[in-house]
Amino acid sequence: MKVSVTGGSGFIGSHVVDYLVADGHEVVVIDTRAPHRPDVGFYDVDVTDLTKLVKATAGSDAVFHLAAVANVNDAHADPVGTMEVNVVGTSRVCEAARRNGVERVILASTVWVYTAASGDGPLREDTPLSSIGSAHVYTASKIAAELVVSSFGELYGLPYTILRYGIPFGPRMRRELAIPQFLHRARSGEKITIHGDGLQFRNYIYVEDLAEAHVLALGEAGTDQIFNLEGPAPVSIRHAAELACELIDPLAEIEFTPARPGDYAGRVISVDKADRLLGWVPQTSFDDGMRRYVEWLADEDPIEQPSSA
Repeated sequence: MKVSVTGGSGFIGSHVVDYLVADGHEVVVIDTRAPHRPDVGFYDVDVTDLTKLVKATAGSDAVFHLAAVANVNDAHADPVGTMEVNVVGTSRVCEAARRNGVERVILASTVWVYTAASGDGPLREDTPLSSIGSAHVYTASKIAAELVVSSFGELYGLPYTILRYGIPFGPRMRRELAIPQFLHRARSGEKITIHGDGLQFRNYIYVEDLAEAHVLALGEAGTDQIFNLEGPAPVSIRHAAELACELIDPLAEIEFTPARPGDYAGRVISVDKADRLLGWVPQTSFDDGMRRYVEWLADEDPIEQPSSA
C-alpha cells in the first residue's frame, strides 16, 4: 500500500513512518522538513497549499494527517494561525484525498477533545462533545478538524479514521514539551517548573505503542471509526517531574507556578474499542518508557541547557 504521512518528519510522524515501512508499505512524507530516513518519498509541502497537496497525495491509497499546530502554548499565542493549519489545513488534505480517490484519511486528533464532554467517565468515542466548553483554542481546532473529516465522509464518501491520542512521549520529542524540559532542567541544575498543583493527570503513551496503532488502524476494522489511544494508566504531572528527578538528579528541585489558562486537567477515557476492533493494547508503562527515553537521550541527543519550561 502507498501511504502518505503529513507531518511525517515530526516527533510522532517519524515513528509512524518507521512502523509503516517496517510493515512493508511504500511511504511518502509530506512536510516542510526532510524526513529522518532516506528510504521514503518526500514532498516539501505546507498543508495549507491545496495545489501541492493534490500533487503530493496522487497515487496514495491512504493519507495519515498528522501535520498540525500541536504545541498548546503556540496555539494560545496564535489562535488564527492555529485554525488555519489545524482546521483549514485538514479540509485541504481531505479535498486533495477526495480529488485523488484516496481510500482513507486517518486524522491525528487528541483526548483534549473530551474537555468538551459531560460526565465523569470512562469516556468513550461516542460520548457527545458540546459546542461550548472546549476551554482552549487548540481543543476547539481539533474538534473542528474531526468534524471536517467526518463531514467529508458523510458528504463525499471519503472513508476516514480518527485517532484521539493521549499525551505521547519518547525519543525525538520536541524539546519544549514538558517531559524533555523536566529532564533537561534536572540535568542542568535548574528548578523544574510545574504549572498548577501538579495533580492534573495524563495517560501518557509511549510513542512506539502509539505508532503501532496507526498500522493496525489501516485494516478494514478501522474504516469510519474513532479510536482513543491512551497509555495504560493515569500519571500525574507531579509524578512525571519526580521521576525525572529520580532518573537524572534526586536533588533537583520542583517549583509550582500558576496554572495555564485552558490547560487539560485529565479525564478518565476508555481504550476498550481499540482493543476490541484493532487488537491494540499499550504495552509500555510510563516509568519503563521514561527509562527508555532517558537511555535514548544519553546515546542520541546529549542534554543541553534548556529554554524556559
